[in-house]
Amino acid sequence: MTILPPAPRPDNRLTGSSHPPATGPAEHPAPAGHPGTAGRAGVAGRAAALATWARAAGPGLGAVAVAVGVAWAVNLALPAMSPLTAAVALGVLAGNLRLLPTGARPGLNFAGKKLMRIGIALLGLKLALGDVLALGWQTLAVVVVVVAATFFGTQWLGRRLGLPGDQPLLIATGFSICGASAVAAMNGVTDSEEEDVVTAVAMVTLCGSLAIALLPVLHHPLGLTDLQFGRWTGASVHDVGQVVAVAQTAGPTALAQAVVVKLMRVALLAPIVTGVAVARRRARAATTTETAATSTKRPPLVPLFIAGFLGFVLLRTTGAVPTSVVNATEQVDELLMAAALFALGTTVNIRSLLRTGRRALVVAGASWLLIALIAYAGVRATT
Repeated sequence: MTILPPAPRPDNRLTGSSHPPATGPAEHPAPAGHPGTAGRAGVAGRAAALATWARAAGPGLGAVAVAVGVAWAVNLALPAMSPLTAAVALGVLAGNLRLLPTGARPGLNFAGKKLMRIGIALLGLKLALGDVLALGWQTLAVVVVVVAATFFGTQWLGRRLGLPGDQPLLIATGFSICGASAVAAMNGVTDSEEEDVVTAVAMVTLCGSLAIALLPVLHHPLGLTDLQFGRWTGASVHDVGQVVAVAQTAGPTALAQAVVVKLMRVALLAPIVTGVAVARRRARAATTTETAATSTKRPPLVPLFIAGFLGFVLLRTTGAVPTSVVNATEQVDELLMAAALFALGTTVNIRSLLRTGRRALVVAGASWLLIALIAYAGVRATT
């Protein structure tokens, strides 16, 4: 029996027919590597992943949004309490009273880490290098000495008193630079235990809140002019909002000086965090074998959010950013930081904090006294 070869398919190009041959889709499947197919699959995959993440993070982010709104309302009713302080307090209450929705943790983790880092980067827009240099080299030297003495002195005392984990480092960072924002920035390179982070935030928030009530009372008894009081406030009070609350009691001159000196301390956030990142990277490399070191991903020398902070500082220094944009960004930054601090507050265990926080309270009080005394001496010596 003779097997005949299959009849050839008609070719439209040869016949001139305007009708394609009757073939089903299965006969001409799109190649696996076809760009249209790959693109559609990639978009569909990303959309599915985003939807899955949104379902997981939704309850936590919803709770964060409500908390930030309440914190803002508290600030409007009680201007002495910043939205950041109110957000931490609300987080502590929500966590310990079990008020959070089921499955809130993924969204809270996102707020506590990602939103915090974005907020820290945006802090750079508050700072123009020209304003800092206008203070003069003597004031700049005082700020550097105040920050360095508080940073290293607090760590030394914390270790001597046996504070666990990274608590000495985090408390030192918060008191020497810019409060809860600095604690969060340092945690971005140390990845510390949540209890250590929250303890440091609680200590710096407590002492900063006390400063709002105490420092204005000391203005005239200490013999400070309005300019001196502003610089002392900027060099010794922790959070930017707390600095404004204290300095404005002495008038516009004090407020202007306080903000610029404070922002000089904020500028030191980048070198200090980067220095700790480098030191920890070297310590990690020294304690691992060469094979293990090359097989694991090392953290960057300059964390991305610190690079963003520096980039925004340079952008603000150029003068290209309108004042209206800077003001709007400050509001966004406070919203992001309040969201992150609420998330951190939910991890606080009040019973555990009361049981183990006495030594941290002693270190915090000593650090607050140290920075106030050194700043006072520096201001009196240079003005």
